[in-house]
Parts: sequence; C-alpha cells; structure tokens
Amino acid sequence: MASKRKPLISGNWKMHLNHFEAIQTVQKLSYVLKKDDYAVVDVAVHPPFTDLRSIQTVLESDKIPIGLGAQHCHFEEKGAFTGEVSPAMLAKLNVSYVIVGHSERRQLFGETDELVNQKVKAILKFGMTPILCCGETLEEREAGTTEERVSSQVRAGLAGVKADAVAALVVAYEPIWAIGTGRNATPDDAQAVCRAIRGVIRDVAGAEAATAVRIQYGGSVKGGNAADLLSQPDIDGALVGGASLDPDDFARIIHAGVG
Repeated sequence: MASKRKPLISGNWKMHLNHFEAIQTVQKLSYVLKKDDYAVVDVAVHPPFTDLRSIQTVLESDKIPIGLGAQHCHFEEKGAFTGEVSPAMLAKLNVSYVIVGHSERRQLFGETDELVNQKVKAILKFGMTPILCCGETLEEREAGTTEERVSSQVRAGLAGVKADAVAALVVAYEPIWAIGTGRNATPDDAQAVCRAIRGVIRDVAGAEAATAVRIQYGGSVKGGNAADLLSQPDIDGALVGGASLDPDDFARIIHAGVG
C-alpha cells in the first residue's frame, strides 16, 4: 500500500440479512480471514438495526476483531422520534462506526448537509467514528462540478468539528452514479477526487488532520477492481455494498487491502 494510513474496509449491508443470516455471514467471514489480515487492515460490518445486538454478541463472544458499524442514527440522545435510533443506543452496543450522509439517505430520505453535520457531532460525542459520505450525481459529473459538489458536502459535514476529531474520522467518496450500477470510477478518477477531499480537509482542519484522516472509496467495489483502487495514495479503504453480503467476495476485497 502506498498510503501509510491503515485501510478500513467497511461492509454496508443496507436493508439485507435478518439476524440469523447476519450471524452466519459474519461467522463465515471470520473463517476466511486470517489473524494477520487484521494487523494490516481494519474491517467493519454495518448490519441493519435489528441485527446489531446479535452481531455484537458473536463478535465479542468469539473474539472476532471486526468492528461493528451502524448505517444511520438520529442526532438527539433521546426523544419522541418514532422509528429513530439514537447515538447513545448505538454506543451501548459497542458500535464503533456510523455511516453518515450516505447518498441513499440524502436522496431517498431528504437528509441535508446541515442534518449530516448534526449527526457527525452527535456520533463523535458518544465516542464513535463517523464515516462521512460525499459524492456527485452523474449530471454533476458530466457538468464538471464533481470537486465543487464534494467539497461543499465535506465542508458542511465537518463544520464546527475540531481538528483532532476530523483527523480520527473517516470520509467516504461514493460517486452516486456508481452505487449499485456495476459502474465505478477509474482508479485515477477516484484518486483525483480523494486527493481533492484531502485538500479540503487541509483547508478546514490543518495539515495534520489531512495526513491522518482515512478516505474510503465506495461505488461498485468488487474483488476484481479493489486492488487497483486501494493502491492509490489517497484511498485508504473501501465502503462496500453488495459485495459485502458474500463473505468470500468481501474477503477478496479485504485481501486486496492487505496487499
């Protein structure tokens, strides 16, 4: 790996796998990964809310060194918010990572940059690591406004966040046109945007934070393209969707990070 930052490979299961299926998936994943893999790459899975407690129990009882992640949370600690889950509840389940501002949350559920910023701060408050997502639509890409769009999302998402907290969080670049479509940015294209994101972080939080922050690429990542993507100097891991549902496929991506 060209990067000195330890890669983070995250599996976003979205609305898939009941808790029985989730247990089987994470157990199978643990069988195909080796102890040495975890020394080189951080691995996390983000199950649906209904699976979190089951996966927490398996990871802890079997001493599996995979991080537990969530896909979403509210920004308030508690309250009359039917259907929502608070960061405090996630923290009690020993959740390590929470995805924030995923394009599906922005597009399908109307999440704004301001709401994403509130969630980032709430996740940090409860000792978890946000994975702040950013990315452009196909129309924005064709109009040549990719960097402008991504920069505005990152700046808004990190507004008011201290530099040391920025250094420890994760940013995920996920071109919307590549999510679940089978299309993906070329390694050079992905690297160019991730380099630009690091430049934005340098502007808002300083050089140390820019050097330390981990930037993932997400968007139809598979075993066949993962190595080329992860070899780029500013790409420090992957936010994986569909391929993370199959333990063997996900392991191939993780092994691409191992190098």
